[in-house]
Formats: sequence, structure tokens, C-alpha cells
Amino acid sequence: MKDGRRKFDAIVIGSGQGGTPLALSLAEAGWKVALVERKAVGGTCVNEGCTPTKTMIASARIAHLVRRAGDFGVHAGEISLDLERVVQRKRQVVKSFREGSKKRILDSQNLSLIEGSARFVRERQLEVSLQDGRTEFLEADIIVINTGTSPARPEIRGLYDSVAYDSTSIMELDELPEHLIIVGGGYVGLEFGQMFRRFGSEVTIIQRNKQLLSREDEDIADMVLEIMKDEGIDVLLDSEPLQIRSAGGNRISLTVRSSEKETTLAGSHLLLATGRLPNTPDLNLEKAGIQVDGRGFVRVDSRLETTSKGIYAIGDVKGGPAFTHISYDDFRVLKQNLLNGGSSTIEERFVPYVVFIDPQLGRIGLSEKEASSQGRDFRVAKLPFNRVARAIEMDETRGVMKALVDSKTDQIIGAAILGVEGGEIMSAIQIAMMGGLPYTTLRDGIFAHPTLVESLNNLFMTLDS
Repeated sequence: MKDGRRKFDAIVIGSGQGGTPLALSLAEAGWKVALVERKAVGGTCVNEGCTPTKTMIASARIAHLVRRAGDFGVHAGEISLDLERVVQRKRQVVKSFREGSKKRILDSQNLSLIEGSARFVRERQLEVSLQDGRTEFLEADIIVINTGTSPARPEIRGLYDSVAYDSTSIMELDELPEHLIIVGGGYVGLEFGQMFRRFGSEVTIIQRNKQLLSREDEDIADMVLEIMKDEGIDVLLDSEPLQIRSAGGNRISLTVRSSEKETTLAGSHLLLATGRLPNTPDLNLEKAGIQVDGRGFVRVDSRLETTSKGIYAIGDVKGGPAFTHISYDDFRVLKQNLLNGGSSTIEERFVPYVVFIDPQLGRIGLSEKEASSQGRDFRVAKLPFNRVARAIEMDETRGVMKALVDSKTDQIIGAAILGVEGGEIMSAIQIAMMGGLPYTTLRDGIFAHPTLVESLNNLFMTLDS
């Protein structure tokens, strides 16, 4: 304590998937560390993102499989949904993850968990408004910002006079939406749209772009659209929401404009799934000389240091790929550099991701349109899942495998696997890419039969046919 300030070797603001392991690692190395958390330990992934959504998606998949039971010769009878139990199960899983993480923090020597909201008062000094109403001042030579993001709210007339849900609040509903209207056709919109459709809601997805999943190749996006429509989801592409009105009771009406006409949709619930914004406005970053971009994301260099020496930013708050595994890799980079004097950077790292629709979309490396824009000379391997033995046996034949191979080096430069366990198959390709293996290694490799990964033999054989 100095002049009413608590001095630490390092302060981490935010206990997300990068901040918590970093704080623990520094503390285990003998550093005196403060971990400041304003809401709940675990960050977005545990409390609002990966853990709760995938738990509820699992319930939706069970409902889907039970409805399909007759296709497999199993007679399950009529099903009904207990949304209260679905939500309760989600809460239990989140609680177990969160409490386990918090216990590990509290049991760690040299690590202080400080529950409150932090803001900079000058370089390397913070004011923390504690949850009990008191205020503390903390300082450290090393400060790491890991405050994450929050759902964005688009500009729609009438929105602030209406009830609209985001990806967090929609998971706390105590009644099933009769008709869920979703603004946004990205990962969040598609995952929640399919989930609530399988729960029994009517679902409409409104997408401003001309395709779903705007980063993906057109052929992949078209197939995702086909899957959504196959499950009874209405999708309006190239459409913009103009105005929302209350229609009495719990009903709403949403006026939507496309290139062809204006349409008014009637629904019971509205989900906004139009991206996320960084949790930086309350940090007083300017007091520490920390620059942000036009959207408020913290600017960092390749070693994650901000424009203020000794202050770093990791995870979603710095912009770039907003995935938990990227946040965790940021932790790895910073741990290596701070504790071991390393020179790790975030440059040229692989950015795999999975869209947890069913079937999954696993992606790694370049898409076809990205490779073309870079002027790469490449070949495309494609294999529909209706030609994959294991998928046929499981009656899960929707989707396609697609991989890009450099024409000169035979190196795999990208892949999109839309199909059953697409994320796991993509990961097998990623391992080959990490090892610098040519596509022929997977083409000629021996895999256990009958597995889904075995189909990589046939995928890469298409390049030679």
C-alpha cells in the first residue's frame, strides 16, 4: 500500500479465457497479481457465449433427433419441450464452470480477485469501484486489458421503444417464442435461429447481405441457406429492417426493405444478432495514452502491447477474430513474452473456427474468394457428404467438404467442412497444415474405418481425378 494505492506486479482487467489463465500463470511464477472482474468470473465464453449456447444447442439437437427417430426405425412418440428445464440445465452448467474457475483463482497464492469496475486515472494506475460501494486505487508496471465485448444494437426506428433481445437475454426466456424474428445472418443468428426452430418456434432471419455468413464462399453460404430452409426457417437476404412497432400484447411488427419491396413481418420476439462492440467506453483509456480504432477496439502491435508501454490488450477487446481460442492464444503469446523473455507474436497464426449450426461448419485458412483476391494459384477439392460412408450410415448426408491446395507446393491453404462433425474433420486438416504436410499425406494416409476423417482420402483424391 502506497498513498492509499495497492501496488502489484501485474493487473489483469477481466477474467475471460485469456485473462484468467494469464493471471494464474503470473501468480504461479511468483508475481503479485490483481485480477479485476466487474461481473462474473469466466467472461463471455463461460457466462454468455460458448458454454450456455452450446448447452442449449445440445437440447435442440436432441429434440431434432427425437423427431427423426422414425427414420431410424425407432418410435419415440410425440415430444414436448420443457423450456424451463432447458434453461435450468444451461444455468447449472454455467454455474459449475464459473464456480470452478473462481475457486481456482481464490485458492491461488499471490493472486487477488477484486470484484468491481476498473478505469484508468493515469498510466499504470487504476481506480476500481468495488461491488460493495467502496473505491480502491491499484497500480502496476504491467496492466492487461481483457474486457471483451457486448452485443451491438443496430439503428432501427422504434427499437428503443420496443422489447428486443440479444444473445444473452434470449437464453433467459421463460416461454417459447411463437415467432422469433432475428436480425443478422451470421454465426449468432444462425445458431439461435436453428435452435429455436428445433424447439418449436417459427423463425425468420433477416440478413442485410446477399448471402448468409458473409465471409464464406458463395457455394458454402448457399448450402447453409438450403439447410436453414430445409428446417423450415424463413430467410430474407439483401434485406434491411426499417422500423419496429408494438402490435399489442407481446406482438411486434417489423418493416423490412429488400431490393424488390417493403414487407411487414408479424412476430412475438425480436433477437438482435448484428455483431458486438468492445467494452472500452468506461475504461478512460485516454488517461493512459491508449489509442482505439473508430469502433472503440484497442490498438495493439504484434506482441499485444497497446500504444502505452507496459499495457497490453488480449481477447475480443483488441478487435480481430472474436473467438475464445484466439483469446487463449493471446494468453499464450503474452505468457511466453512476459515470463520467458520470448518474442512470440500474433502474426501468421492459424484462425480456425466452427459455426455450431447442425451440421457444423468448420473453417481454417483461406476461403476460395480470399485465395483468389490474393492471386494464389490453387486447386479446389470437393466431396459432398452424401458420398461419405459414415455420413450415409448415420443418415447425416447434408453438406460438403471443400479444401484448397496450392498448385505449386501441394500445401493445403484452406478448408471449409460443412457436415456432421465438421469442426472435428476441419481440425484434422488443420493439424496437417500446422505440420506443413502436402495434401498427398492425407490422400494416401490410412485412417480407421468407418470414420468421418477417413473421408479425407476421398476428398483429396478428387484433385487427381
